[in-house]
Amino acid sequence: MTKQRKKKPVWSDLKRYLANLDRPALLGLIQDLYSANKNNQAFLHARFSIGEDVLGPYKATIDRWVCPDVMNNQDISTSKAKKAISDYKKAIGRLEGIAELSVFYCESCATFLGFCCVDYEEYFNALVSMFEQALKAIVALEQGQQVIFIERLERVWKKGQNWGWGVGDDMGDLMAEYGIC
Repeated sequence: MTKQRKKKPVWSDLKRYLANLDRPALLGLIQDLYSANKNNQAFLHARFSIGEDVLGPYKATIDRWVCPDVMNNQDISTSKAKKAISDYKKAIGRLEGIAELSVFYCESCATFLGFCCVDYEEYFNALVSMFEQALKAIVALEQGQQVIFIERLERVWKKGQNWGWGVGDDMGDLMAEYGIC
């Protein structure tokens, strides 16, 4: 006898239900989602550019996961920090915001590595990967917008000369590859 597998719900299944909702019901649903958690709030604030600092919640998440409070036994998660940037991309994905968040990620790592010794290859690999993502976003910006981001990344790169795993060298190679230095 074969076991029947239940089909996992997908967007098209939900879409059928949503199509039958009237405007007040849709607004109620969105209100419930908004109230459900801070990630939904951050998404909606970013999507509709509501508030003074739509990047704030994303930066807080990045900082929490790549620059943890080790005195309070917080752990590191580069994947959760990267997810914050991915969530922002889904919410609105403005190139300047992506550049800001990816540079901020690198700066937060630099802050952490400035006061805490880490011998964690995945952390350094994620940092170099994000450094490259930052460069990609920066070179896609208009020339006038690039300067401040480049200056910030150069500061990270200079600090990176003191870290292990060849991070400083990798960053320097990436800066040259993208025509920054």
